[in-house]
Amino acid sequence: MRLTPNVPSPERIGFLLLPRFAMVAFFSAIEPLRIANRISGRTLFEWDVISRNGGPVTASNAMALDADHGIEDAPLTPSLAVCSSFAPDDAIDDALLAWLRERATAGCVLGGMDTGCVVLAAAGLLDEQTVTLHWESLSEFQARFPRVDAVESLYEVTPEGFSCAGGSSAIDMSLDLIRRRHGDDLAERVRHQLLHDQGRRPASRQREPLMPEDPLLTRAIALMEANLETPLGIGDLAEALDLSWRRLERLFVRQLGTSPQRTYMARRLDHAHRLLRETRHSVMEVALACGFGSASSFTRAFRRHHGLTPSELRRRPSAAATGPFSNHELSSHELSSREPSNRA
Repeated sequence: MRLTPNVPSPERIGFLLLPRFAMVAFFSAIEPLRIANRISGRTLFEWDVISRNGGPVTASNAMALDADHGIEDAPLTPSLAVCSSFAPDDAIDDALLAWLRERATAGCVLGGMDTGCVVLAAAGLLDEQTVTLHWESLSEFQARFPRVDAVESLYEVTPEGFSCAGGSSAIDMSLDLIRRRHGDDLAERVRHQLLHDQGRRPASRQREPLMPEDPLLTRAIALMEANLETPLGIGDLAEALDLSWRRLERLFVRQLGTSPQRTYMARRLDHAHRLLRETRHSVMEVALACGFGSASSFTRAFRRHHGLTPSELRRRPSAAATGPFSNHELSSHELSSREPSNRA
């Protein structure tokens, strides 16, 4: 899974399975590699299944899977994925953390699947890195490991490591590996064999934002999403919904616990975060695409919401300026000439 291609062929990947690991994520990572071997007619990828003691590991679905090695006799592979799901802390002890640190020191690139990054972060191996994990565990992880840049994306591949959110996102990560190593044609043939949707980018969100049940609130948020580039005033938003300003305010506070202004700003800044990570456009161009009239007002708002400036985010290894995923561009509509909005 490592980003750099200077690995022997066939490429060998280790999978450390911890108790109650997500079997769907593990098989989703393996199957694209197996199919790539079959279609190409040669062994492009190999893998080792590792458990703590070399014995079978029981997944979250109560099925047991045999391991090839225990951590004491596991071969050193170029890459190692830590696979866990529920209760990853139950598997953490000093021996495991020491073994992971030894692997990292020996040059193995480490990654996490589903909640595997919890284990790697506990070993102190993820500081200042951008990672992802399953959305259910994301908020707790961010609070527990503030030095790690944890984001809600499908998968992340950087020079330092890799991670995916689990489930079918492991397919996307393995397809990305096949594409980087062996070209678009083979990756597309594997994708067709898997009947897997196209167009899922690494920074795609794991899930669509939950929309509220209240139809008025649903309409209000849909209007916000449709007007990120040129934000509506709250009065204009209330008028479009045939509500008074005060009733709109009460609706948001009662249903979401926050004001419409804060909700709208959060949507714009979350959109900005995605554009900064997925495109090569300047900070000012992203600011304009999200309804900010100046780089300074955008930077202040972005820092308050995300805890770092747009430029600091761009300097992270997975940002578009330096990362491997930089082909997605803003639409011509988003970057068309326009008068800067005075709403910030």
